[in-house]
Amino acid sequence: MSERESHIPYLKRSIELSRMARKSGNTPFGALLAGQGGEILLEQGNIEITESNCTGHAETTLMEAASKRFSKEELWACTLYTSTEPCAMCAGSIYWGNVGRVVFAMSEKRLAELTGEDEQNPTLDLPCREVFARGTKAIEVIGPFPEVEDEAVAAHEGYWS
Repeated sequence: MSERESHIPYLKRSIELSRMARKSGNTPFGALLAGQGGEILLEQGNIEITESNCTGHAETTLMEAASKRFSKEELWACTLYTSTEPCAMCAGSIYWGNVGRVVFAMSEKRLAELTGEDEQNPTLDLPCREVFARGTKAIEVIGPFPEVEDEAVAAHEGYWS
């Protein structure tokens, strides 16, 4: 199995978390944190609607929990997997939380095509690579993954107006 192929099960799980978030009344996004050895440490779906929390995106909520449980050194060795490329807010939380690698299934540009002008998701045209590039540490970014993009897109079908 190639390194790229090794990411697929984690991306599929993050997509499943996005479906679960949608079923619970939130927008369809999911993320998980994997340790250096590949073990899943934390999982999170979006909670912004049910928790009335505008910062309740999966990645930001996950990073809040992770920063309370793990040291910055431990987090640097982790990988954050997400169903969709992190937005600018989420990229900021990943950066400040000190996660060393981000892997995503679907690009934010593709998400913007799905959400259109929906006021619930005013997507910024700001790739996470650009956010990270403005910082002083080299966070590795891998994605998008055409191999699972259709699955990631399916979690959004019929959701956005």
